[in-house]
Amino acid sequence: MLGKLKKESHALLIMTELIAFLSTGKGTWGHVNRLLSGINGEKWDNVILLTNEFGIQNFKAEEGVELIELTSKNLDELVEEIQTKLKEKIKGMEIAVNFVSGDGREHMALVSALMKMGVGFRLIGLNKESNVIEL
Repeated sequence: MLGKLKKESHALLIMTELIAFLSTGKGTWGHVNRLLSGINGEKWDNVILLTNEFGIQNFKAEEGVELIELTSKNLDELVEEIQTKLKEKIKGMEIAVNFVSGDGREHMALVSALMKMGVGFRLIGLNKESNVIEL
């Protein structure tokens, strides 16, 4: 019984929603692609990738992955754009976020938007075996 309870409580910690940038950086699109396998191989219920026009045109998203194009250049406008575009997309109160792809300006804008929305987040990435882990 205790083993089953531990397993079930661990399952509650797994986030079902993933938000990541699909932006600049050598090899980062491959990293983002590998994140889509989820934690322990379990698929995410909701995947949102924030990208630009190039990403919209060139990334081959699998089923269940939503690409959102961002067009703002100024930091304050980018925060507002992210907040507006994510407002109806995020279903829970906590999500998984990955910052491997993108730049500092984009990352700051996402953190600011999530904080203003009252959404908690956990950082995720890949370990040396390319398994998705929580950091």
